[in-house]
Amino acid sequence: MKRRTFLTFAFSAFPLTFAVDQTISANQTKSTNKPEKITLSDKEWKKKLTPQQYHILRQEGTEKPFSSPLNNEKRKGIYACAGCNLPLFNSSTKYNSGTGWPSFYDSIENSLGTKRDLKLFIPRTEYHCARCGGHQGHVFGDGPNPTGKRYCNNGLALKFIPQA
Repeated sequence: MKRRTFLTFAFSAFPLTFAVDQTISANQTKSTNKPEKITLSDKEWKKKLTPQQYHILRQEGTEKPFSSPLNNEKRKGIYACAGCNLPLFNSSTKYNSGTGWPSFYDSIENSLGTKRDLKLFIPRTEYHCARCGGHQGHVFGDGPNPTGKRYCNNGLALKFIPQA
């Protein structure tokens, strides 16, 4: 069975498990300290990123689960966008979700934007870097307290910056 077929079946069989709090966008627009947008041409992005990063960040791709070394990263620091270095997550919000992708229960304020994704025929919330628009992953409503959210991120879309 292909992964997409399996995921489509799994998500359709358990839609309530993955319901997302609809206040995500509202919560991320409270502050007026929004990052200044970065716009590069397709050619510039291809030059700046690896082919795998380009596929994820610019074409909304997904890396294979359990393939990212960031899954096992335990040091204190910041997870930034691999495309533009905007800080997205603090290491204190990272947790092991068991999904195979780096997961976080909260983001840095104003670092992410969201949009509705229907690629698997079920509504999901995709999130992206607020500065460069690079695709990061999807957010689900099955995370731990205090937010109950699970930001499921592609490791190749992130750059880890250890705390000095």
